[in-house]
Amino acid sequence: MKDRMLIESGATKSDWRLLRSGEPATQVLRGGMNVSSMPPERVKEVLAQGFSEIEGPLDGVYLYTAGVVTDAIRTDLEAFIRSRVQVGEVDIQDDLMGAARAVCGRQCGIAAILGTGSNTCFYDGTAVHRKVYSGGFILGDEGSGAALGRLFLADFIKGIVPEAVAEDFRRQFDGSYAAIVEAVYRSGAPSGYLGSIAPFLLSHYEDSYVKGLVDGNFQAFIDRALRHYDCAAYPVGIAGGFGWACRDILTPLLAAAGIRVSRFVRQPVDALCEYHSAS
Repeated sequence: MKDRMLIESGATKSDWRLLRSGEPATQVLRGGMNVSSMPPERVKEVLAQGFSEIEGPLDGVYLYTAGVVTDAIRTDLEAFIRSRVQVGEVDIQDDLMGAARAVCGRQCGIAAILGTGSNTCFYDGTAVHRKVYSGGFILGDEGSGAALGRLFLADFIKGIVPEAVAEDFRRQFDGSYAAIVEAVYRSGAPSGYLGSIAPFLLSHYEDSYVKGLVDGNFQAFIDRALRHYDCAAYPVGIAGGFGWACRDILTPLLAAAGIRVSRFVRQPVDALCEYHSAS
């Protein structure tokens, strides 16, 4: 069996894993790729750099990145990859399919991403058949780190946050109204800024106000996203660093809603190595 390359990418970094039969995967971190938010030239620049270091042909290339929403995008990316490396199979999927394969493998189930943003789908073991639109950090993303940060700042700027928590926030962040508006409405990565507040809030989870905010964010995720699926028949698998960090908070909330959890996966790429090594 020849070597195979697995690439799982977010906006800030891409994780490249060289898979060889009977050997641990070799890892290299490179620049991020996000087809939905980056110019195609930047995505291809990262791919070109990575494949320039590959020696010899590959049996397969498996690429997972956000924004792969049309066949035209897949065709364009596949043609570029084949222009850079001799390869057999090329499989290009979005990050939701990556999460589904990571948490469900080849079994039916409900897959969820809980990171800076959130997303969900029903997965039949082969394909995604249905998903509830996330809406992004402005219209949705319930349960995510960005949604939690948005809820907090909406209270903070109106003086609703308890003073002890507000004072600590000002020590760690620029709490001026001007800085908050600048970061949310004029920066290049507003969801990243909102998500960066989530660890601060988790460190104050013992505060009743913060606990209500965190639990309410997850309850909205349950009520507005997960309840659209047949959770009585299928378990939910959750991928993403925020979901992993909050697994002890989230698990009892899901159980109270009658929802079974199959697994939490912090980094989908690790489970995707297992998925593709078994194929």
